[in-house]
Amino acid sequence: MSPPSFRATVTALAAGQLVCWAALYYAFSSFVLPMQRAFGWSKPQMMGAFTLGLAVWGAATYAVGAAIDRGRGRAVMSGGAVLAGTGFLIWSRVDSLPWLYVAWAVLGASMAMTLYEPAFNVLTRRFPEQYREGITALTLVGGFASTLSFPAAAWLLSLFDWRGALAVIGAVLVLLVAPLHAWALRGAPLVHRAAAKHDAADDATLHEALREPSFWLLTATFTLYSFAAAALWAHVMPAFAAKGLSEAQALAVVVWFGPAQVAGRLAYLGFGRWVSARSLGLIVLGGLPVSLAIFALADQMFALLVFALLFGVANGLVTIVRGSLVPEYFGREHVGRISGAMSGITLLARASAPLATAWLLLALAGYREMLLVLSATGVAAVMAFAFAKKPLR
Repeated sequence: MSPPSFRATVTALAAGQLVCWAALYYAFSSFVLPMQRAFGWSKPQMMGAFTLGLAVWGAATYAVGAAIDRGRGRAVMSGGAVLAGTGFLIWSRVDSLPWLYVAWAVLGASMAMTLYEPAFNVLTRRFPEQYREGITALTLVGGFASTLSFPAAAWLLSLFDWRGALAVIGAVLVLLVAPLHAWALRGAPLVHRAAAKHDAADDATLHEALREPSFWLLTATFTLYSFAAAALWAHVMPAFAAKGLSEAQALAVVVWFGPAQVAGRLAYLGFGRWVSARSLGLIVLGGLPVSLAIFALADQMFALLVFALLFGVANGLVTIVRGSLVPEYFGREHVGRISGAMSGITLLARASAPLATAWLLLALAGYREMLLVLSATGVAAVMAFAFAKKPLR
């Protein structure tokens, strides 16, 4: 059976990314208050389950990447959607806090099997000449996941109780997304038919990549970036309140994150072919510390809108930079293992950021100082990236 075309594969995977990101990453907050009313659990107790999911996501990325390198991308992504649906069904039946943590351990594993990284790696192997275009398309569609998630969750909660809403999401993942992934990834990967143009012996193994300074510098880059960005996401509303701004004023700023993210990806889709991944990376990564410094020091709405637009564009493009650089630096043959090793460290930093910065606040004068620390973290990420030169092979 011949595999679907590049366009058909990307379209199907993009639809899967939209649903998976909306369900697995963004939907949690919509169910916090209904569960709190049902059980009386505290927010930290429930947030701990989500943090566990993020940690499992990070811990599982290497194994997922290795499976994709062995040609099992179809099983990984379709099985990941089934596992995600199973996690939602377990979540819909929880009656104690430990079971909530069990559900999110399952969902964390499914994140590693479905969200961006495995799709990037599969596209890189199946379409070696077009993977950058495919990655850009996936992230462009995935950028609308938060726009889909919150109204969809609110609609489901208006039709069902929270248990029923979770069960419906689980059914969608099992009955729609899993078959879509299986259809999109049927047939032999095109990488084998591209052998005449590409010698896999030139590609670095994970062991070889680990000996390259550029691997560790890139890992440091995206770990520092992810830590700073995740800390901002966790504390953005309290930081606005600390400036004396109302919730309505804060929402008038943060509502621009999503459009700026999508606008940045659209611009890259139109003009990215003329910009190298390294040049784009320097620009994008530089946007984080500048935006955080603006947020720390500014109180006027115009400056805060500049912060939102700059942060949104940077956050939208950094995923494309990361997805493009690994195969460019280390080759495609072992991209799953190398990306997985790098992502595992990065995702664990993301999981730890909200709690770590909460503790940091106890040692600082306030959010202004915390944001300046995060801005300095962004500067360190730019410096690490600047020193991460492409290995000579």
